[in-house]
Amino acid sequence: MKIKNIRKYYILFIPLIIIMIISFFTMYNSKYVNKLYTNYLLKQIIWYTLFYLIIIFFPKFKNIYKFSFIIYLTNLLLLLLVLFFGKEINGSRAWFSFNFLSFQPSEFMKFSYALYLTKLIKDYKYSNIKKEILFLIKILIVFLIPCILIFLEPDTGAIIFLLIITISCLLVSNIKRYWFIIIFIIICLLLSLFFYLFYFKQNLLIKLIGTSFFYRMDRIINFKNNMQLENSLISIGNGKLFGTGLKNISIYIPEASTDFAFSLLVGSFGFISGFILILCYLIIDIYFLLLIKKYKSTKSFICGFISVFIFSQIYNIGMNIGFLPIMGIPLPLLSYGGSSLIVYALFIAIILKFNNI
Repeated sequence: MKIKNIRKYYILFIPLIIIMIISFFTMYNSKYVNKLYTNYLLKQIIWYTLFYLIIIFFPKFKNIYKFSFIIYLTNLLLLLLVLFFGKEINGSRAWFSFNFLSFQPSEFMKFSYALYLTKLIKDYKYSNIKKEILFLIKILIVFLIPCILIFLEPDTGAIIFLLIITISCLLVSNIKRYWFIIIFIIICLLLSLFFYLFYFKQNLLIKLIGTSFFYRMDRIINFKNNMQLENSLISIGNGKLFGTGLKNISIYIPEASTDFAFSLLVGSFGFISGFILILCYLIIDIYFLLLIKKYKSTKSFICGFISVFIFSQIYNIGMNIGFLPIMGIPLPLLSYGGSSLIVYALFIAIILKFNNI
């Protein structure tokens, strides 16, 4: 992408830049919530610099899908290594930490999995039901291997993202539609079994999934009784129209720079800042949704990206205002997180470069 041609992308880049500026102000205020976030503004500036460098200077790989399996395998190796050498944060061993910066392999799996899944879907040609079953079994294996490694960290949110990518990519594939009915029934049965065990056979469930993961699920299901949520709602309520302003935090918010960055934003800069943010997201969402129809050869990859992007927006804002259970799902582009920013940069760069938009 030539810098002089960036004008063609103003519909995409204007909301991206606005979200970046909003993120910087939010990170600045986060240090007044917790001193641990003192350097987060500087780190976010570094990550956003890399974000735009990747989008602008990423090479135009027309054959990138040829390398998708190698990228996928490399990411699997990183997921395995992080279990042994990763840094444990909030009960999850999911990060490689290098002094000033750290990165999360499960975040990069969103990208590598979507890339490899797109290749599998592109290469698949329907011939008979036997081959279709074998194709779906292959997809299941490719899906389950990273899920098992991520489950061991544990990171519930990342597994949900891989499931969303799988469903969204398959929806635009040429597999027969009755498989979606079968998959839906299987998911419903598994969920029913889980909730039966959770409410009536807790000891058995703990033996199956472990104490740590059980209590994580308990926190998710009983999310209403949570100090994080209470403080989040108080912060949003105190924000009113224009917020409490810079350096003025009305209440302590746990994970204010990541999972609850939205409540920190609205509390600090008011409902109007939340409206501007959501409007920017809407413009970006529509931009990429329109590309799905326009570029059929890469529609699976675009679907993988936009499904994760939109789900993260809806879920994070929903849990910040008490509509959805609390999970470690940050708000895209706003919350602090280098791994997340780099992954979204890779998604956007490949979509723009591959289709030469």
